[in-house]
Amino acid sequence: MMKQNRLGKSDLYVSGIGLGTMSLPQDKKEAIYLIHEAIERGVNLIDTADLYGYGKIETILGEALKGRRSQVVLATKAGNHWEHGKEGWYWDPSKCYIKEAVKGSLKRLKTDYIDLFQLHGGTIEDPIDETIEAFEELKREGVIRAYGISSIRPNVIREYIGKSSIVSVMMMQYSILDRRPEESILGLLEQHDISVIARGPIAQGILSDQGYHKIPKDGYLDHSEQALKNILSNLNEKLSNKRPLSATAIRYVLAAPAVAAVVPGASRLPQLLSNVAAASSPELNDKELEIIRQLSKANVYQNHR
Repeated sequence: MMKQNRLGKSDLYVSGIGLGTMSLPQDKKEAIYLIHEAIERGVNLIDTADLYGYGKIETILGEALKGRRSQVVLATKAGNHWEHGKEGWYWDPSKCYIKEAVKGSLKRLKTDYIDLFQLHGGTIEDPIDETIEAFEELKREGVIRAYGISSIRPNVIREYIGKSSIVSVMMMQYSILDRRPEESILGLLEQHDISVIARGPIAQGILSDQGYHKIPKDGYLDHSEQALKNILSNLNEKLSNKRPLSATAIRYVLAAPAVAAVVPGASRLPQLLSNVAAASSPELNDKELEIIRQLSKANVYQNHR
């Protein structure tokens, strides 16, 4: 059984490795097969959003979880306003739309409750008090068990910490190559007992055993192509061979006390198996963590401070 961690102060316990559904196979049967395989291997956190495929992914999940609903912590998101059959969307964190959006998600997911309902983004100009009111009402009504936000914006995260009862923050990116959350947010969330659900731990495949072939010519974030090659070479040279590089990458993110789960995407079974295997690989010791920090860059947020 995969180790589970408590999500903030909620009564939700999530597997250290979750399943992100944005990159599920296009074929419905293949997607359902992958979801079932994840559950069989101890993954209980499944993260989706109403915007993924304009509702298609939630619909597939609804079919996949028939008879298995109680085995998972189901997380979805709202805030991007779209209408079925129409192209495009616009940002709408209003109370009215949040409460309307959850009804659509419940219908597509074929469930009468959502374990973790998340705001899918957010800016400091949003009507934050109104958004929080919507989530709190849904919680009192029993429609959702807990709520969080999906954001990388430190200023927005601080607002929700101070005003709401969020149990989690989904970091859109956190990895050895993107250490911006370490600058101030991880410590602040840990202090307030709010969990992090981290995405992008393998940095678009760069932090994998095939990473050299996945390095973009124009680099990644503030890393040049050559800098990325140097980092991969040094990581492989100076760390032990106890685990594959992808497992090291996932273990690095899980080592942060605030992180309850990482949610790497998977479009094929080998990717899923590699992600799940990281859960049983040895934890990074203090020496290994220090080596990784020395070899990588302590990135900082340039915007949204």
